Amino acid sequence: MVFILKPKISQDKIDDFIRGWEEKGFSAVLSIGTERTAVCLIGNTTQIDPDDIVRARSDIVVSGKQITERYKAVNRAVNENGTVIDVGGVKIGEGYFPVISGPCSVESEEQVLAVARSIKTSGAKLLRGGAFKPRTSPYDFQGMQAEGLELLSLAKRETGLPIVSEIMNQSQIELFEDVDIVQIGARNMQNFDLLKAVGNLKKPVLLKRGLANTIEELLMSAEYIAASGNPNVILCERGIRTFESMTRNTLDLSAVILLKQKSHLPVIADPSHAAGIRSLVEPLAKAIMAVGADGIMIETHNDPANALCDGAQSLDLEQFDALMRELKKRAELEGKVI
Repeated sequence: MVFILKPKISQDKIDDFIRGWEEKGFSAVLSIGTERTAVCLIGNTTQIDPDDIVRARSDIVVSGKQITERYKAVNRAVNENGTVIDVGGVKIGEGYFPVISGPCSVESEEQVLAVARSIKTSGAKLLRGGAFKPRTSPYDFQGMQAEGLELLSLAKRETGLPIVSEIMNQSQIELFEDVDIVQIGARNMQNFDLLKAVGNLKKPVLLKRGLANTIEELLMSAEYIAASGNPNVILCERGIRTFESMTRNTLDLSAVILLKQKSHLPVIADPSHAAGIRSLVEPLAKAIMAVGADGIMIETHNDPANALCDGAQSLDLEQFDALMRELKKRAELEGKVI
């Protein structure tokens, strides 16, 4: 059940409203949007008539509505206008289309700084880079780990770009203090202990859909984070595993549309991991914008042929710049801020 509160209600009144429900055995998640504030009530609410609550608490409650879906806090009913998340001045959500870019893996100071400087000039708003790399083979490059995070921080200080990097487990949380968006990768989408841990963070979480997970399962994983106290979740469609073998994965564009309909959270997509083929990234990126996504994540490398990880799907700096010019034109036509 979700209750929409009146504007300009004091925090003391909101806290008192939530406390009343908690004393009755319910959990309550507060969602503060740009235009309205909602309290999502979690528990057995079948015996509660939302109209009765609106009448009894007309001093602060505008409306109430039962949510039948299992995902409550991330449900679109909580914020029908959609949530906009601010990351160091970069907005992700309705009306915005920021581009996140950078190498699959941080390899050296020279590499990450060259990429960061170039993508910023091209118009990217956030720098991504893998410091901890989950690889299928234990013999593949596993990332520079803590040193990689230090190099990302160096690039952030030099360029001003907020940084995005993937966390592997709860023991690494302290290392991510300077990371602006903590990424949960596809392999960890249902690592529920990790989801609860990042739910205690005060920074946005980028949650990628698992290789073979349903849309509802992705939303339920986001619910774990939101229910743990962190409403700043960004959903990412990165392609799912199908019977098709000519591409790395299959980009599910319908998932982007459905997620926007079902949830108030920002939804972005990753064409690099979806396709695994450099030549497919640009057309897929245009399609992602066309179906209404709130942003995009693209792998870019200064020397893809010699990349230590996923070079075949990475754009070089000139290709990324050309793609950004195309996306800027389309964003202008659609009235989006890129």
